[in-house]
Amino acid sequence: MIITDSGFADGERLVLDKPLVSELRRRREEALTALRTGSPVYGVTTGMGRLAGVALDARQQAEHQRNLLIGRAVGGPPWLPPADVRALLVVRLRDFLQPWSGVSAELVQFLVDRLNDGFTPAVPRSGLGSSGEIIPLAHAFQTFLGIGTVLEDGVEVPAAVALASRGAAPYVLGPKEGASLLQGSPLAVVHAQRGWADARQLIRLQTLTEAMAIDVLGAPREVFSPVMAGSDDHLRSVLLSLGGLAGDGPVRAGVVQAPLSVRVAPRALAHASRVNAELESAFRRWATMPGDSPSFVDGSFIPGTGYHAADLGLRMDAVTAALVHLGEVSVQRQHRLLDERFSGLPPQLTTDPGPQAGLVPLHKRAVGELHALRRLASPATLGSVDTSAGQEDVQAFAWAAGEQLRSAASHLYAITACELVTASQARWLAADGVAGLGEAYEWVRSVVPVVEEDRALGAEVRRLIEELPDALG
Repeated sequence: MIITDSGFADGERLVLDKPLVSELRRRREEALTALRTGSPVYGVTTGMGRLAGVALDARQQAEHQRNLLIGRAVGGPPWLPPADVRALLVVRLRDFLQPWSGVSAELVQFLVDRLNDGFTPAVPRSGLGSSGEIIPLAHAFQTFLGIGTVLEDGVEVPAAVALASRGAAPYVLGPKEGASLLQGSPLAVVHAQRGWADARQLIRLQTLTEAMAIDVLGAPREVFSPVMAGSDDHLRSVLLSLGGLAGDGPVRAGVVQAPLSVRVAPRALAHASRVNAELESAFRRWATMPGDSPSFVDGSFIPGTGYHAADLGLRMDAVTAALVHLGEVSVQRQHRLLDERFSGLPPQLTTDPGPQAGLVPLHKRAVGELHALRRLASPATLGSVDTSAGQEDVQAFAWAAGEQLRSAASHLYAITACELVTASQARWLAADGVAGLGEAYEWVRSVVPVVEEDRALGAEVRRLIEELPDALG
């Protein structure tokens, strides 16, 4: 994949476009010229944080960029998974291709080479109390200097050894390059992009499970009419989707209203869709804003605040809360499916009530997942503490909000799998259902066959959970 000024897609071998290399060199020369004016430049000719007022002489400046990546590497395991580390490097590469970065073409090429050869720094995923992401970024990029640790098939290996095995010499930082590697919030961006994608998929899957519940319980359809959405486009979209999936099914005799968990699910889905769309807008805006501090803009170095990713963190907190609510609705809805008073089917969806337990144990699994999910609803972005002798007195903790969002998604995938299996079993026991859902039921049964007598479902449910992120096309 050729990398140009217009961007690139990750996942293939990356090659820098020659005109882009020339442009990077031009920008770098402009930045170096501006540094020679003698005006103080934060983190380059001065210290950082509380020590920003300390001027550095020429010798100290030469050492300072390297020291920035060493002294701040105070984290430890657990480490980020390799896929997230690669994503972090990709976001950093995209940052460096912007006109305001001013880093050298050599640093960009070194980063591209490490993406191409599978170089995976050991990056801590917790214990990060800085105003931005300097701790994880120090761990990530000191490895370019042959310092610190990388992961090779999950095993910790000295970075110098990993570079040597690739035939690469440790990188020698130029002016400002250490500071640039530390700035911004690329980890928050990674979490926002991946958390948003998981939430979008879960909203689609939870729309499907809601349609299955409407089908199995024979719920009256009037409450799901799009006319009830008013001016809420997200709610209208959900209601239209449900109408397409389950709108033409029969209503169970004697049912005036479906359980509340079935009736209000569209509003929960609409809210989740709305806050997730806001998260998407936020991380896409981040790609348009200088993240370095200082950034090189119009020939001058301008201090920035791209390390304060509160707008990403607070939105990730909001999406997490929305997913928790979807989990609560889903677990309640699953319980209704197991209850013969609501379904008209055998108790606990078993073929032999009493001797066989049916799917009640599966609901207990979902309840355990919900218990873990609820504990993630407390906002991670809030809770600033003074650091750097008061110079840095606010933290965003957006990375922590991202960790919580993605953990929440994993629990909701498990809850969703439990409900899908329950709905599939219920429809099998009830025979005919809505034609539009037939393919979905068959897909679930291809992974978790119907339960004609009790069996251990753990491994089958695990396989279904693993398939859910890529399900529905």
